[in-house]
Amino acid sequence: MNNADLAFLAMDRGPVPEQFAVVLVLGAGFDVAEGVRVLGERAGRIPRLRQRLVRTHGRAAWALDPVFDPARHFCELRCPLPGNERALLEAVMPEVTRRLRRDRPLWRAIFVTGLQEGGAALVLVVHHALVDGLGGLAVLREVFDDSGPAEDSTPRSGSHGGHGGWWCSLRETMSASGGLFPGRVAPSSLLRPTGRQRRAIAAHTELAPLLAAARRSGATVNAAVLVAVGESLRRLLAHRGEQVREIRAGVPVAGERTAAGNAVSPLLLTVPVTGSRENRMAQVTADTRAWRSKAAGPAPISLLGGFFRLLAATGGYRWYMNHQRRLHIVVSCLRGPARPVCFAGTPVRSMIPIVPGGASNLTLACQALSYAGVLTVTAVADPVGCPELDLFARDLQNELDLLARGS
Repeated sequence: MNNADLAFLAMDRGPVPEQFAVVLVLGAGFDVAEGVRVLGERAGRIPRLRQRLVRTHGRAAWALDPVFDPARHFCELRCPLPGNERALLEAVMPEVTRRLRRDRPLWRAIFVTGLQEGGAALVLVVHHALVDGLGGLAVLREVFDDSGPAEDSTPRSGSHGGHGGWWCSLRETMSASGGLFPGRVAPSSLLRPTGRQRRAIAAHTELAPLLAAARRSGATVNAAVLVAVGESLRRLLAHRGEQVREIRAGVPVAGERTAAGNAVSPLLLTVPVTGSRENRMAQVTADTRAWRSKAAGPAPISLLGGFFRLLAATGGYRWYMNHQRRLHIVVSCLRGPARPVCFAGTPVRSMIPIVPGGASNLTLACQALSYAGVLTVTAVADPVGCPELDLFARDLQNELDLLARGS
């Protein structure tokens, strides 16, 4: 296991485990029995899905599970009426946040029936120690019937070679994440210690017009997503009687990948919530380009290694995340398959990412994933700390539509 994998294991001590999922919404006629057979067969050929945790000389490591049986990773549930997307996300969230067992590979597959128009869904849940978002997309490529390579749209750089050694790498990646003391964000009701419950609502928009609108402003789709999220948060806070001029967001950035496992670093970005949307997108894009090469190096949790794991194991990291004032929200962006794919002979209609987030005071998070010309942005919230998730999701959908229309 690399240091980042070990760090995610050490961080996994809160009420919500360090796990994430993707929901594959499948077309009508999906045969669950055939899906179980196909996924079991393909999972057996993917080394990462056959590896479980072991202890070697006192250190956690990955090893092939000698009694690997994909059937131990499968379960089935029926979506309650009306069988729409909202009902689907409500039904699967308890499975996404149910802790994965450590005596077997750290993943789970849920087959969901009872969707509208005879549809079904496959939900794949993995532990963050096993793969990060980009690694998860690589695993998905092996699960689909036939798909081309998935590309990621997170800022990354191939020029970060760690010149200057450990200290130089740590200094650069820390500077991209705001440094040791980035300044405290203004007090906000967005920051409250979270509990064990999560809700998720997804917004969808056509990717091509959003990309065209972003390019007219010299911006990227990622910047458009951040501006839409920032404006929606401004409206949410205004609803609560609070005023902000900017939102500070943490954005996971893909680093150089030499093996399976985690290779992401945090990039801290300030998202303005005043001025024209075009200017906001341009500013976020410029800031991203200015810092992305530094953020694409080894993650701080990887460079700090044993010190970070000790901090997490003794509760220091969890205490910090419950009291932090570095950022308001984490927003991740990934690019999935550009063309439609199938699983077990059934077309995949849509892909919905879900990242519940571990123990922290971040009551709301967003994940964006593109697939076959559609961008899906999922908002995940603690329903106690953020009871207005429906309001936020409506504003987010509206903002994405406005940006796509160039309004």
